[in-house]
Amino acid sequence: MKRTILAAAFVLAPFFAQAETLKFPSEAPIASVKIPNDWEPKETETGVDATSPDAAIYFSIDVASDKTMDKVIDDAIKFLTDNGVEIDASTKSDSGDVEINGMKFGSIEFDGKDEDGPVEVSLGFAAPREGKMLVVTYWGTKATQDAHSKELVGILQSLKPVN
Repeated sequence: MKRTILAAAFVLAPFFAQAETLKFPSEAPIASVKIPNDWEPKETETGVDATSPDAAIYFSIDVASDKTMDKVIDDAIKFLTDNGVEIDASTKSDSGDVEINGMKFGSIEFDGKDEDGPVEVSLGFAAPREGKMLVVTYWGTKATQDAHSKELVGILQSLKPVN
């Protein structure tokens, strides 16, 4: 995710009409997010995930506790590498913090490559309540990710803690 996408999340008006709001985890929700239906959002063991219709973007949000944070991050990186993503650690950058619906959100970003060519990878972090953390994983094909910027802004803009 580019810094411009994060900044635009606060400037753009409400996004797409055909979207599903997911509260997760379903047994004891701590957050909700609205994801376009054509991204086929689904609940996973640890959160939610979705892929853009053209498969250019993979996006997930996993719930972690203080005790499971390192494992959730390790699992996200393992998922990426198991799917052929090579992350260039030398390109690491910190996007800084912004506020999304009352939550401080920050991310670290990397360049990389997969079988389709250059990619951008981001790991984002937000705390919906004390002792809980949301880990947002983003993997986007650089050649086509810009076509999804409105949807990505909308997804981030919709991320909210559930009280």
